[in-house]
Amino acid sequence: MDIYYKSVIKCILICMPLITFGQQDPQFTQYMYNTMSVNSAYAGSRGHLAITGIHRSQWVGIDGAPVTQTLSIDSPLGKNVGLGFSVINDELGPSEELYMDLNFSYTIKASETQRLSFGVKGGGRFFNLDFTKGQSQNPDAVFQNISNRFLPTVGAGVYLHSEKSYLGVSIPNFFTDEHYDDIQQSTASERLHFFFIGGLVVDLGEHLKFKPAFLLKHVVGAPLSVDLSANFMIHERLRLGASYRWDDSVSGLVGLQVTPGLLIGYAYDYTTTELQKFTSGSHEIMIRFELKSEAKKLKSPRFF
Repeated sequence: MDIYYKSVIKCILICMPLITFGQQDPQFTQYMYNTMSVNSAYAGSRGHLAITGIHRSQWVGIDGAPVTQTLSIDSPLGKNVGLGFSVINDELGPSEELYMDLNFSYTIKASETQRLSFGVKGGGRFFNLDFTKGQSQNPDAVFQNISNRFLPTVGAGVYLHSEKSYLGVSIPNFFTDEHYDDIQQSTASERLHFFFIGGLVVDLGEHLKFKPAFLLKHVVGAPLSVDLSANFMIHERLRLGASYRWDDSVSGLVGLQVTPGLLIGYAYDYTTTELQKFTSGSHEIMIRFELKSEAKKLKSPRFF
């Protein structure tokens, strides 16, 4: 049998000082198009039905590295209520996790230009751990396969937004249960995650917009994770940008508004850690479809 997990364990052991406090929840470079998975209060905030899908292949060239897909659907229901559904499939070495969540938001008017949304989410994830997929670096360890274990999720968020800016804070899951620990090659306790998001759209000219944004993630017992990005929208159609994940990677982003209701995007990450010796980088593909009314189609595309 091929050693399915050998390469990723070698890289992790070499880089252990850098990533001992690594990710637990799936991460995306194009997080600005995947806001609802981070903050439930985002549901319905675009004012129409939106369907977004992202595929991420992380650390290409390393066997057992993370591969993640996400699909989200959200829409307003009436004037103040938003509803959304999200699915995330995440694979890492011998582990597979399927997240399924229903998101609900309620929005009030905070000022003449700003609206404040409160969100809750509920659902669960199915957790599978199958060590027969490959060989472990530690053959003396006693591993336990786990099949279709269901772990409930309950989260909440607050989202302040206008046509030109947004700020949000959220806890995607209040429960602390099990996940697969790629360092220990075993199950470990899930930790509480806090997310802080924000962005601002600035008009630089008649056909040029600039959007700086950030995503901060704090995991209890781990250092702060920081994503910073800067994107430009040209002629309401082409999006070009770059992002930086603190002590982890630099990225390039490109997006094309094919039609008023169809946006496609791509992101490439170049890791700045010792993993660069083993991987050619990470790739993300994003597609978003929006069902807009004729009146909304005449407006400029939303940058977030």
